[in-house]
Amino acid sequence: MSIYPDNDASVAQLADLFHLLGDPTRLRIVLACVPAPIAVSEIAASLELSPSLVSHHLRLLRAARIVKSERQGKQVFYSAADAHISGVLRDMLEHIAEPSTGTEP
Repeated sequence: MSIYPDNDASVAQLADLFHLLGDPTRLRIVLACVPAPIAVSEIAASLELSPSLVSHHLRLLRAARIVKSERQGKQVFYSAADAHISGVLRDMLEHIAEPSTGTEP
C-alpha cells in the first residue's frame, strides 16, 4: 500500500488540511494544543488572542480532525487529535531547523 493519495478526493482532503495549518494563527493554536490538553482561555492568554477568535479557529480545526476536545466540568480542553498530527508538526519543525545543504535548484 502506497502512502501517497491515489485519488482526487484524498488529494483535496490533504490540501485542505495543509490549508488550515497554513494560517499562522491556527498553526500557533494547534502547537499550543500539542504538549497537553489546554483550555480556550489559556490558549487565548498565551497567544494574546481573543477567546472568541480562538474558539472560531478551534471549531475549524476540530471539524478537520486536527484537534479534539474534551469537556471537564464547565471547561473544554483541546489537544492534538492524535499522534499523526503531533508527528507531522514535529517532523516539519525538525525539517526547518536543518541547515541548508546547498542543493537547491
